[in-house]
Amino acid sequence: MNNTILLNDILNFSNEELDNCKIRLIHNHEDNNVLDLFLTNPNIINNDWLFWNYPDAKSSFKEGQIAISLVRMDKKKDLYLLTTIKKITKDLKVKDGISYNGIELEKYDKFFGRVIVKYHNKGQNLVRIANNIIDKLEVSQILSSKYDGREFPGYDKVCLKYNELKNIIDSNNFDWINALSNQKAVYLITDLYSGKLYVGKASSTEGMLLSRWSTYVKNGHGGNKELKKFKMSYIEKYFQYSIIENYNSKVSDEFIDQRERYWKKVLDSKNNGLNDN
Repeated sequence: MNNTILLNDILNFSNEELDNCKIRLIHNHEDNNVLDLFLTNPNIINNDWLFWNYPDAKSSFKEGQIAISLVRMDKKKDLYLLTTIKKITKDLKVKDGISYNGIELEKYDKFFGRVIVKYHNKGQNLVRIANNIIDKLEVSQILSSKYDGREFPGYDKVCLKYNELKNIIDSNNFDWINALSNQKAVYLITDLYSGKLYVGKASSTEGMLLSRWSTYVKNGHGGNKELKKFKMSYIEKYFQYSIIENYNSKVSDEFIDQRERYWKKVLDSKNNGLNDN
């Protein structure tokens, strides 16, 4: 049974609409990062880049056509972000510039900036007839809110206050969720008021790092005896989360247990911290 969800499964374009629709794949060009442009000024992507025609190029669109904008997020993983869908209202007949006017189709607004599509573009042409590729546009993820662009900084640079962690989990931040979901780790919770430390681990029994930290967002203590003593308001104000060591899912849970015990000893987090064992 094929459980793949395609882009048109959620857009529900009719055959007639697909016959009159083109998709523009928007990639980085020179020093321009298209995701950064979308975050700082989405109109640059959703109008200027979508409707740009180059010299000697054929017209990308025609009046009355539907234009779908897919912005590349990850070249290696072939991931694109749906940023807008517009209907062409006028062909300005401009070469080497913005060549069309268009109006956004509001009924699809809830999907803009939230639907991530997987598609491998084998050709050089970035403006594609919808019917030629619509059955190859696989929905990889639907974000709970619009993509906010907060990039994962690397495991050795993670240092989050409670509210920062909560925002990442609640917004289903694409970059962070991918980074944390399949990682085992030894992590540190710091009480910034007292300076006391809690050393914890995330292994397969805890559901990996994303699952473990999600429990802290939910209840503050994750089932830990000493952490249950704190009120949620205190945790929200003073707790900070960081990663001491991270490992991929193939590393054994026994090894993670050993590393957790090592760091508890090094930081003396049982006698002078928040660990109860």
